[in-house]
Amino acid sequence: MRIEHEIEIEAPVATVWALTLDVESWPQMSPTMDSVERLDEGPIAVGSQARIKQPGQGVKVWTVTQLDHEKTFAWSTRSLGMTMTGIHRLRSVDQTTVNTLVVDIAGGPAPVVGRLLRRPILEAITAENEGFKKAAEEAEGS
Repeated sequence: MRIEHEIEIEAPVATVWALTLDVESWPQMSPTMDSVERLDEGPIAVGSQARIKQPGQGVKVWTVTQLDHEKTFAWSTRSLGMTMTGIHRLRSVDQTTVNTLVVDIAGGPAPVVGRLLRRPILEAITAENEGFKKAAEEAEGS
């Protein structure tokens, strides 16, 4: 089950990418994150982990699974026999960035869970994307 939201941000891809990698600042940008705590030091890389608390959910550890500079950031967590993957895809268009947020749910009960949670997940990633837009555009003085 794949759910995605795309938004155009009036900021260069480098600005949006920097915000994407600064995962510990996400709670200041989005009401969908209570806390994000890195579990390792140094620059984010494949294998990096963070402990995330989201409203109405238990704490989960997310592990970075893909990192393609200024293009793709993905990480996954496992719960109840399913794997949930969050993907950030960035694409530069002139002086703006198209930011696409994706949630993929796979495994066991994913089809049922995905149907039940499609709307709240779409609402959450829309709010997250709007938070990235606001933060990036403020950083650029737009």
